[in-house]
Amino acid sequence: MGRLSWPLRPLPDGRGEVWRWDLSELSELPAARAALRTRLGVAGFPPPDEDTAGERLVLAFDELASNALRHGESPVVATVVAGSGGWLLDVSDRASETLPAPAVDRDPAKGGLGLHLVARLSVAHGWYVDEGCKHVWACLPTVVQNRRPAMA
Repeated sequence: MGRLSWPLRPLPDGRGEVWRWDLSELSELPAARAALRTRLGVAGFPPPDEDTAGERLVLAFDELASNALRHGESPVVATVVAGSGGWLLDVSDRASETLPAPAVDRDPAKGGLGLHLVARLSVAHGWYVDEGCKHVWACLPTVVQNRRPAMA
């Protein structure tokens, strides 16, 4: 796997409906994913078998939230801003000194490639620290098209 950095960038200006989950342990993720899928359906996004954009958001949500729960410090807050131009996903935790570090030269069978995956799914991504919280974010399109993945 090539070298990828997770760039230090401020959060883009996200305007739209805000969906938020407070998470304290990995066992809460299945319910959070189900709630996110429900919100997508209520907002009028097609089911995954018709359009994969919503499932890509759910996958990125799961990857960033599970990273924060495994490697960060509680509380973990996962936020999705559903805007007209796409989704802004922001996951924060209290481990502000622990930077997001994509795996480098790791056997894919050993895992740890979630940040690489989120970078490929997103049109932009980054992280920043605010008031003692580390925020890791990604912008995802609401429509899957032939496009180039975000560059580091």
